[in-house]
Amino acid sequence: MRRFFDIDWNQLLTPTMSLGEVILRGTMIYWFIFLLIRFVMKREASPISIADLLVIVIIADAAQNAMAGSYQSVTEGAVLIVTIFFWNYAIDWLGYHFSFFNRLQNLPPLLLVKNGSILKDNLRKELITNDELMSKLREKGVTDLSQISEVYMESDGQISIIQKK
Repeated sequence: MRRFFDIDWNQLLTPTMSLGEVILRGTMIYWFIFLLIRFVMKREASPISIADLLVIVIIADAAQNAMAGSYQSVTEGAVLIVTIFFWNYAIDWLGYHFSFFNRLQNLPPLLLVKNGSILKDNLRKELITNDELMSKLREKGVTDLSQISEVYMESDGQISIIQKK
């Protein structure tokens, strides 16, 4: 029972590496993964934003490492988590205040159908097959392309439909 309460508080809370290095590592990995997802995946896989998905994944890993002892201290894990939250908030704030960051965070809508005609080059850009497009349209209640003026893929991966009048 004595072993249960025998906690080395110094090892638990004292960082084993520079906290500046922890912040720098967290910042570098955050931006690397953010830009990789932004320019490779291009569209989001769900209604949750890329930045928010990234935060969830990195926080989970950072928390796991801190809990498992890979960092050697809880302090290093906490600093890394705060760094990741900082960048997530900073990107949202910058995107709200500056159009450059908004464009970095959110792609413009991509036209997929114009006047009932599928734009195959735009489908190819997003690696969407005709069958996948038609499936998304059917989910929205559209079965006849001749009724459609425009179909867009939004930055969140959702489909927007503008029907002919």
